[in-house]
Amino acid sequence: MKKFGDEYIRRFSSARIIEHWLNAIVFAVLVLTGLSQKFHDYSAAQWIVMTLGGIDATRIIHRYTGIIFAGLTIPHILAASFGFLFLKWQPSIIIHKNDFRDAIVNIRYYLGLEEHPARCDRFDYKQKFEYWGVVVGGILMIVTGALLWIPTVAARFLPGEFIPAAKALHTNEALLAFLVIVIWHIYNAVFSPEVFPIDTVMFTGKISKERMIHEHPLEYERLFGVSLKSPEDENAPEERTTT
Repeated sequence: MKKFGDEYIRRFSSARIIEHWLNAIVFAVLVLTGLSQKFHDYSAAQWIVMTLGGIDATRIIHRYTGIIFAGLTIPHILAASFGFLFLKWQPSIIIHKNDFRDAIVNIRYYLGLEEHPARCDRFDYKQKFEYWGVVVGGILMIVTGALLWIPTVAARFLPGEFIPAAKALHTNEALLAFLVIVIWHIYNAVFSPEVFPIDTVMFTGKISKERMIHEHPLEYERLFGVSLKSPEDENAPEERTTT
């Protein structure tokens, strides 16, 4: 992490920015080709299928885009797991008990029962819950998608009931992921008053000093060796384990 001038701080590397946008593009294609098959009775879905060249072409695009998605997701998980197990990385995205406490503190803050919002580290509880939802959901989509691509082969090794179960899990998880991205992620990245008209972090990799102090004060303190607490807060006991 490096400071840029007096106002901006490097938050994400170029590799993370590229990874984010590759995932965004792949996700959009999967949603477009997948949900158009799920809701094939609707005219909009039929238009998408016909524009892509028919149902067979749509299925081919969906399946091979799924391979790209697996190629992005699996190495990400393996690299993080290897670093955690063998290189002694301390991943800041791990959900900790403090995240649940932070959620409660913020709810009380929004209700006027707390004077200050929760003091979060590199990733707050909302970002962590969304990240793990994507990771777990991604694994589920990869596994069920593979079963649906080769059902006859899968049926040789698994009970036949796994195939319709995989179809239900695949389509419903896809719809859930779509709704989470549209309602939660896009709101936080575009329409939230704190970033409107758009969050530029995933374009530039930098975050403003003011925003980091507001949203990630513990990370700021750790990076620059300063304390952001007021004198009153300094005297208050605090038990916290950073991740």
